[in-house]
This record gives sequence, structure tokens and C-alpha cells, in this order.
Amino acid sequence: MSVERAPAEAGSLWRDRAFLLFWSGRAVTLLGTAITKVVLPILVYRLTGSALLTSLLTTLEVLPYFAFGLFAGALADRVNRRRLMVGSDLLNTLLLASIPLAARLNALTVAQLFGVALLSASAFVWFDAADFGALPTLVGRERIVAANSAVWTTSTLIDIVGPGVGGALAAFIGPAQTLSADALSYLVSAASLMLLPRALNSIRQGAGEGQPARQLLGGIREGIGFIWQHRVVRALTLLGFGNSFTGGAVFGLLVVYTVQGLGIPVTDGRIGLLFTAGGIGALLASLLLPPITKRLPVGWVTLLAMGVNLLCLLGLVTAPFFALAFVLFTCWEMSYVFVTTNGITLRQLVTPEHLLSRVNTYARMVAWGGSPFGAIVGGLLAQWMPIRVTYLLVAVGVLLSFAIGWFSPLRERTLARELAEPPAPV
Repeated sequence: MSVERAPAEAGSLWRDRAFLLFWSGRAVTLLGTAITKVVLPILVYRLTGSALLTSLLTTLEVLPYFAFGLFAGALADRVNRRRLMVGSDLLNTLLLASIPLAARLNALTVAQLFGVALLSASAFVWFDAADFGALPTLVGRERIVAANSAVWTTSTLIDIVGPGVGGALAAFIGPAQTLSADALSYLVSAASLMLLPRALNSIRQGAGEGQPARQLLGGIREGIGFIWQHRVVRALTLLGFGNSFTGGAVFGLLVVYTVQGLGIPVTDGRIGLLFTAGGIGALLASLLLPPITKRLPVGWVTLLAMGVNLLCLLGLVTAPFFALAFVLFTCWEMSYVFVTTNGITLRQLVTPEHLLSRVNTYARMVAWGGSPFGAIVGGLLAQWMPIRVTYLLVAVGVLLSFAIGWFSPLRERTLARELAEPPAPV
């Protein structure tokens, strides 16, 4: 099969067969992932009844990014991205399919669930690192903004629909069998990638093979150095750690909060609806962020979002019924996505092209590093005290981030002029 090149001129993405294959595969697997995000904690909580073990799922899902992100970011530009992404998808297919199979054989254990969560998240690290460079290569730089917008919008819409579907399927056919849908989605994603008519690498693979170890370490140092030396990127990365600390606890204990805090049975489909509220909040954030950043300094947007995040979490602590919790969690997720998305956008604006994959991967690794700590701390607290009190205590993460951000460059009005300058080579 001949390999097409990305078109030099900007054309409609929806007439580009290569992009349609890529986008459709991503959409299917994102739906499967959204379902699993609800079903897996339900399954663990059903088997154990433990808030700590349920919250540990969040730790297992994030920890591999923290552990492997440095190497994945540096290697993603040096290997065949298509093979790396397909291999990750096929591994996830086998991992997720093992759960319903074990359930049918009455052999499903909590250890298997944790093992699948850990290995699946590890596979995602390598897929995600390759994905950072694959899409720009596939569509060309002229269309990358439109392509990113299409993928992100699809992801947000699926985050609204997927959790509700997952909660309903778990209630009707059982959580273990529901995971078959996610296993199938990864298989579809792998097939779509293999059918792509264009390559996902624009440079010769294996360049500089004489001293691969030294080049790998040098590439890692270069990416870390840029993050630390750039005052805005450094501030946003450090703030992201505290923000994700609180987020890790809130997400990791969401099923526990719904059951214990709101008195909803674990078999009730409304658990999925609360996850859907998060998807609605993310959609609102994606729609509101562009006009807000045109009217407010970009640093102020992050500080304002963290303040709203804290207030919404305090509201969840006192919410007496499900409908109010639904609204508050929607607003909480919206503010959370404001912080993370604004940080990603700012990094893309100020980072030189040859560092984009590494800087984004490493910054995400540090920011997500707070999530497993928050999940562990939240789970331990929830073992000994009411879930509402636990939510109140874990708010310290975003509170400290807000306090640090208040004394950072994010308060400066002149920040906009600095961001308008083209990124300098490192």
C-alpha cells in the first residue's frame, strides 16, 4: 500500500480519510474508557466495600504516568509511533477482556482488577506520548488547531454520554461484563491506526543511533530544563500538582461519596449520572475558556478557576441531596478543567516546536503526580471519618495551590505580552 503524505494546504478534515480513521478510532476508545471510568470503581466497591481500595484505583491509573513519562516522552520521537500506539491498544484489549472472562469463571479477584488498572494505565502512557506527535504529523501544522478541537470536543461529549451508559449497563448486565465494551473499543482503535494511509512520523526513525542512551538522557534534561527555566510553565506545573492532589481524592472517592454521602445504593444508575455531570462541566469549560481568556489575563483565569473549584468542593461537603450535588460537581469539574486546559494551552504557546512532546509529557507527569497522593490520602481518611469530612480536608491541595499562585507571575497583567512573543530556541 502506498503511503500518502499530509496535504500541504489546509483542507477540510472531514474529507480527509486518514483523519477520519484516526478520529473515529479515538472516539470509540474514548467511549469505552468513559464507561470503564465508572464501572471499575463500582466493581471494586462491590467486591470490597472499602473506600480506601476504591480510591486506590485512581492512584494506579495515574502512577504509571509519573513513573514512565520521562522515558515515554523522549522515546516517542525516536520510534515508529504507529507501532507503539497499536501495541498499546492491543495490550489494553487483552487486559480489559480478562475481567469479564474471569467473572464468568467465578475467578475474579481484587488483585486482578488492580493489576489490570495498573497495566492498562502503563500502556496509556506510551500511547499518549506517541499521540502528542502523531496528530500534527498526520494532518499537518496548518490544520492542527482544527484537528485538536475536533478530538477534544468529541472527548468532552463522550464524557457526558459515556458515564451514564456505563452506569446503566452496570445496573442491567453487571459491571464485569460491561468492561467487554472497553476491550472491544481498544481493538477498534488498533484497527483504525493500522488502516491509516499516512505515516505518523515525519523524521527518520532511529536517527543518531550511535549513542542512544546519552541522547535519551540529554533529551530528558532538555525538556525538564525548559519547564524549570520558564517562569510561567514552572508556575503552572507546580500549581497543577496541588490541583490534581485534590482532584485525585475527589475522583477516587466519587462512588463512595455518592453511596455514603448521598445515600444512593451502589446498584443505582445515578452513580453514572454524577460522572456525567463531570463531562458536562468539561464541555462548559471548553466552550467558555476561549471567550474568557480574551477578556481576562490568562494567569487570572487559572487563579479564578482555582477559587471556584474550592467553593464548589465546599458546597459538595454540605449538599443535602443528589440534584444539588449534580450541579455542584458540574461546576467543580468545569473549574478543574479550566485549570488543566489553560495550563496545556499556555505550554503549547510558549514551547519551541522540537520540545512540544517532551514538555507536555513531563509537565503532565508532574501535575498528575498529585493525583495518586490525593487518592491515597483521601482513601485513608475515608476509612476513619465520614466522606463529607474527607472531602473538606482534601481541599487543602487546591487551597495551597491558590495561595502559591497568588504570589506567582500569574497575577501580572504584563504576562500577556510575554506569551505573545514567539518561543525562543533552547
